[in-house]
Amino acid sequence: MTTNQPSTNQPSTTLRDVIGLDNRPPRLSDSALIMIDFQNTYRTGVMALEGAEEALAAAARLLQRARAAGTPVIHIVNDGGENTPYDIRAHIGAISDEVAPAGGEPVVVKRVPNAFHATDLEKTLTTLGIETGSGKDLVLAGFMTHMCVNHTAQGAFNLGYRPTVVAETTATRTLTAPDGTLLPAAALQTAALTAVTDLFGTVVPTVDALPA
Repeated sequence: MTTNQPSTNQPSTTLRDVIGLDNRPPRLSDSALIMIDFQNTYRTGVMALEGAEEALAAAARLLQRARAAGTPVIHIVNDGGENTPYDIRAHIGAISDEVAPAGGEPVVVKRVPNAFHATDLEKTLTTLGIETGSGKDLVLAGFMTHMCVNHTAQGAFNLGYRPTVVAETTATRTLTAPDGTLLPAAALQTAALTAVTDLFGTVVPTVDALPA
């Protein structure tokens, strides 16, 4: 007996393709750059990420390109409260020096993974001339891939923006799966980025792959 089940050896059609969304990466100069949670939190201690230093170096290159292109830049920080790894009042929770805000670039404080939820991010984008629901391109970089980057991409999509994640500027950590086995950071990274590309946005592998 035959079935109509798809072959497991063939890739599935993405939801983006099913509904006809554009998968071409945007020009950096036509976008806004959202720098998500590049905090010292993720460079040392209990929340240290695999590949954090490499991702941070890539993010610094992306930030330099954006500033040179006149691209609006918004920095996001997660405030977990005093005496936590996310204490934005302390060095541990501060934005890393390599990508610190400059020239009046706005900083938006959040408390949940989606940087649009209960924050001033939409208002800040509007102030910069980027209207909610206009389909404006947003370039996302930051930590952690499976958490705040993924959820912010979803939040942006739900509001009508076109988010693009720059993969080499992101990183995550090894987690314990529900069955008790370890899910390596590299596998979680791939899964998180793949989830974005199914519907919420596009992913470019490197900073250089993003058109000027």
